[in-house]
This record gives sequence, structure tokens and C-alpha cells, in this order.
Amino acid sequence: MPFELMKKVMLTGIGLALKSQSEMEAMARDIIKRTKMGEAEGKKFVDDLMKKYDKARVDMEKKIQKGIAEYMAKADIASKKELNALKKEVSNLKKARKK
Repeated sequence: MPFELMKKVMLTGIGLALKSQSEMEAMARDIIKRTKMGEAEGKKFVDDLMKKYDKARVDMEKKIQKGIAEYMAKADIASKKELNALKKEVSNLKKARKK
């Protein structure tokens, strides 16, 4: 498989990969060795790969958070913020009752 094609396949698949950062770096180092990449080209490859990996991870986290928020809204489940507000209100009502 030519290097550019392999690089494109790997970068495209990063969004689907659920690997740790160290696993991704190890995979990149292996590709660098197998393709006999030069030091500068190898460093650029790893840097590009890690940038794509970080962006994909952040995007995935945002999508998951959005999905959870949508589920919570549809399921009509109180959020932590709402529960804390209710606790505060109950506490204030108890204090007012004691007076």
C-alpha cells in the first residue's frame, strides 16, 4: 500500500478509532519504520496524526455530551444544577418555617 494512501486511510479512520493516544503514537511509529520515512517527514506525520486524533476525540466528546443532554431533556430527568436549586429552595423554606 503506497504511503499516501495508507496515511489517508489512517487519518480518515481516526474518528472511528477508540484508541489511546499512546496506542496511536505507537501505531504511527510502526508505520514510520515500515515505510522508512525520514525523520522530518515522520515527525510531521506523527504531529498531523495527533492533531487529527485530538480533534476527533474532542468532537466525539461534544457529540456524546450533546446526545446525553438531549436524552435527559426527552426523558424529563432533572439535571444536577436543577437538583441543587431545589435543595437550596427546600433549605430556604425550612429556615423560613423555623422563624
